[in-house]
Amino acid sequence: MQQKIISVTQINEYIRVQMDADPLLGNLSIRGEISNYKMYPSGHHYFTLKDEGGALRCVLFKGNAVRLRFRPENGMKVIAMGKISVFPRDGAYQLYCTALTLDGVGDLHVAFEQLKAKLAAQGLFDPAHKKPIPKYPQTIGIVTSSAGAAVHDMLRILRKRYPLCKVLLLPVRVQGVEAPPEIAGAIRYANHYRLADLLIVGRGGGSIEDLWAFNDERVAYAIYESQIPIISAVGHEPDVTIADYVADLRAATPSNGAELAVPDQDALRQTLDAMSGAMASSLNRQVKAARQHLQVLSASPALQSPTGYLDQKRKNLEMLQNRLLSAQIQGTDRKKRRYVELAAKLDAMSPLKVLTRGYAMAQTETGDVLKSVTQVQVGDVITVHLSDGSVDATVAERKE
Repeated sequence: MQQKIISVTQINEYIRVQMDADPLLGNLSIRGEISNYKMYPSGHHYFTLKDEGGALRCVLFKGNAVRLRFRPENGMKVIAMGKISVFPRDGAYQLYCTALTLDGVGDLHVAFEQLKAKLAAQGLFDPAHKKPIPKYPQTIGIVTSSAGAAVHDMLRILRKRYPLCKVLLLPVRVQGVEAPPEIAGAIRYANHYRLADLLIVGRGGGSIEDLWAFNDERVAYAIYESQIPIISAVGHEPDVTIADYVADLRAATPSNGAELAVPDQDALRQTLDAMSGAMASSLNRQVKAARQHLQVLSASPALQSPTGYLDQKRKNLEMLQNRLLSAQIQGTDRKKRRYVELAAKLDAMSPLKVLTRGYAMAQTETGDVLKSVTQVQVGDVITVHLSDGSVDATVAERKE
């Protein structure tokens, strides 16, 4: 009997049909660890599931991948749902994955931590970027659902604490796939038209799925880019969202957000009363001090008797004048005595004074003082100075 010969394509197609017809292989949930994970520009995800004894190739096409709530990574323990089939071109069987969940940990929790790490690395949580909350806002914008109880609580608290403030409601959906773009859009709209001095963004409590719109990347960037300070007021006190990390201030609840947004009018009145009392006390002290100063001035001689004040000043002036004259006379006398002393010393040291005692001074024809016989020769004419005049003489003889 002649054996039938078939092509590779035929056998691969036959195996694919057999596997597709198997109900067990058509609806599987397989536990394993992700390895060799790759995501291509087409949006398709390719990876391998492995455990201690084997490995299984998997593909997650773009249409199913867009529903992922977390970003798959190598080493993650997951449960993959889908069917086993053969790719005829390669002749290799693989799991065509339709859904992927984390094994033992909620998808949303992992997605939250992944987005938190990503935004932190980008600096969206940097305290240096956070803007101060205005003390006395004139207009507050509330970005929340108009149908929830949270908005009514916030409006009630704002009216009670600070009725001077104008409140503007920017209604958005706070749950579901439409919520993130609406929340981000409302924040950008308020910034574009500068509608408020402060924004409160939030909603009432709920499950992590209910609050997930505030863990959306689009909302985080809108809050970060806002020029208007933002208070994040999402859920109850234990609830923490990405919006809380990015916002300029986190409130435990929407009601707490309203309390943080405005001052309490009762506390303000008490502060104003205290300041008014302090100002009154300060003014009273100043008036009292001024009155005492006026009493001192009124008791002064200048105000008691203006002429007496002038007389006193005149006497003081005369005394000062006398002191100046006395000082001037004393100074002149001292200078005169000093002059006489110096003149006497100068006179005593004068050569002319020596001549009066019988001495004479001789000079050569050139005017040099004659100190030695070697300065003249016989026949030279010299001048001899005496106390009452001088004589010219001729050298008759030189003796050494």
